Amino acid sequence: MARLATPPFRTALLVIQPVRRRHCAECRGGPLSMVVVEDGAARCLDCVDLGHLVFLPRGDTALTRRSREESALSAVVMRFNRRNGRYERQGVLVEEAGLARAEARCLADAEARRRRRVRDAARRATEDLRFTAAFAAEIRRLFPGCPEARARDIAAHASVRGSGRVGRSAAGRALSEGAVTSAVVASVRHVDTPYDQLLMSGVARQEARRRIAGAVETVLGGWREAGVEGEVEVEVE
Repeated sequence: MARLATPPFRTALLVIQPVRRRHCAECRGGPLSMVVVEDGAARCLDCVDLGHLVFLPRGDTALTRRSREESALSAVVMRFNRRNGRYERQGVLVEEAGLARAEARCLADAEARRRRRVRDAARRATEDLRFTAAFAAEIRRLFPGCPEARARDIAAHASVRGSGRVGRSAAGRALSEGAVTSAVVASVRHVDTPYDQLLMSGVARQEARRRIAGAVETVLGGWREAGVEGEVEVEVE
């Protein structure tokens, strides 16, 4: 049987949901939806003394945390995401009695936690509005010719929480000139040039960027001059 890669996590017992169904190297049972990897070989939960645990899918942070607190034995369940090239958490295995106690705890303070989530959401929304306004102001400082509405649109797009865009990076949160400029360049590339059209016609990304580089710089140059809103025509090769 092909050896299984062991995920790079060492802080907890680990159970893997294999991409391909496996059989136990010890009892030969299977195919298995969950395995533990020992010395590169897959073993079923019963053979590694985890068969009595129940699976709790990810999604409820409080229930997951409390279930692990209430369980003498637990394990983290991971699955390899081929697209992202990394292992990702799928849930936990916990003792059934521990899960029941955790559910009771969550039920007891569900309303308090709901109110706290509402307060936290309102606080985050306020913080996001302030940050987006600050990002837009920095765009206008660096590019005074950029229309105010456009600056707001660029800032709103770049600073969406959880998006992974440049505005949410450490440099973006610090309003560094490089991060702000990167957000503006990305917007100009997609809005003010035929970059998307080139990509859709099969032009490679780097080649498409090369073709529209001059157009991007023309717009940026116009925006660096107060009151100039450069609009350019670019011929698609």
